[in-house]
Amino acid sequence: MAIQINNSLTRKKEELVPLNPPQVNIYTCGVTVYDDSHIGHGRSLYIFDVLRHYLEYRGLRVRFVRNITDIEDKIINRARELKMEWSGLVEKYIKSYKEDLVTLGIQEGILDGKEEPRATKNVEEIKKFIQDLLDKGYAYATKSGVYFSVRKFKDYGKLSGQSIEAMLTGVRKESDETKDDPLDFALWKISKEGEPFWESPWGKGRPGWHIECSVMSQKYLKTDTLDIHAGGRDLIFPHHENEIAQSEARSGKPFAKYWIHHGLLTINGQKMAKSLGNFITIKDFMNKYKDADLLKMFFLSAHYSSPIDYSEEKIEEARKQKKSFSDFLDKVDYWSLAEGKSGQSPAKEDLEKIDKTCENFSKAMDDDLNTPQALAALFELADLGSGFVSSDKEAAFRRVKVILEKFLSLLGLSLRARRDIPAAVVELVKARAEAKKNKNFQQADNLREEIKNKYKFNLMDTAGGTTLTEL
Repeated sequence: MAIQINNSLTRKKEELVPLNPPQVNIYTCGVTVYDDSHIGHGRSLYIFDVLRHYLEYRGLRVRFVRNITDIEDKIINRARELKMEWSGLVEKYIKSYKEDLVTLGIQEGILDGKEEPRATKNVEEIKKFIQDLLDKGYAYATKSGVYFSVRKFKDYGKLSGQSIEAMLTGVRKESDETKDDPLDFALWKISKEGEPFWESPWGKGRPGWHIECSVMSQKYLKTDTLDIHAGGRDLIFPHHENEIAQSEARSGKPFAKYWIHHGLLTINGQKMAKSLGNFITIKDFMNKYKDADLLKMFFLSAHYSSPIDYSEEKIEEARKQKKSFSDFLDKVDYWSLAEGKSGQSPAKEDLEKIDKTCENFSKAMDDDLNTPQALAALFELADLGSGFVSSDKEAAFRRVKVILEKFLSLLGLSLRARRDIPAAVVELVKARAEAKKNKNFQQADNLREEIKNKYKFNLMDTAGGTTLTEL
């Protein structure tokens, strides 16, 4: 089956056909490190990590790069506000960002053992890129910096679908700039007194925001044309539009074959902002809920391209969903404990049911990473497995358990935090099962209390089977 993705560039769903299969090159815009990462950043980091792992699962060899913006006006202004060196601010929040990646179980966007690319560590390449644009006549230097001449790039606006006139309404000319056109954007910014700078042929300054992504994506992925460029919907204009313009003006080749954008996150229907008191960092979330899986389940509940609205009620719903998976995965495998019918295969009709449900999961994920439908297939799989428990179908139950754990792991969910069951508990569980079989219910109750009080495990009988969870 083909993987379909919704290409923002063509505005239609297309089959994913890498330029050099089975390799697929993915670049995604990372964080600007001037504050702790918020849960909106978390959505971007997580959903594109899921994309990465799913494509690998489907047999593609993924090369994935995500940048860190470590020089930008927001960083300079925040450092000034906090009365600290900008470089110290950057290191503080890079450390915080990497802690959040660990918390969410997300891989860094690195290749060949290198760290995630940072703008300040690629200044020489950025200057070379700018000089190439100047040589080709797409850029010009002024007393305030070097600018890209937007009107010289005939395809400007092809990603956002906006006309030049429409774009002009959202742009104003700064009084201290000498741009030829209000739409022209900075490739190199001359630094003001007290601001960080690097030497350049055009004066002491720093890279513009847009140029870093063009340079680092092509440098680290070693290609002029990416397979996939990903980011938030808010970056389409001007950031991604400008990346396309400067990259294609320099190389004469398409910058990216596919563009993927995730929807934005709101809080109880409002835009997240510190001034509104609804700014939630990843660390804030973890301090309150202590469980990254709840945030991930919340993200999976909506299609990545759609807006998503955060609320405590939705996190509680995610908690219930997680519990339904955990309850199934924690069901006691009595057959294993009793060393029973090992080695048997599921019956043909049970295998067909399992395969159909697995097919539904794969179809959903192949269809533009449709995680709500994929989750629905996994709930169906858990229900199917519970039915096998109550029907005493050992082999089918075990098959479902293994598959469900594999798919949940593929989605980055770690729902089984339970430690290994001590041997003494195993023996007590076996004895309790035997007592119940012999209708010695008082003894069964006593054994359950012993398991609870002495070993801190809770044994609970449900219609779908018995679960053993750690207290």
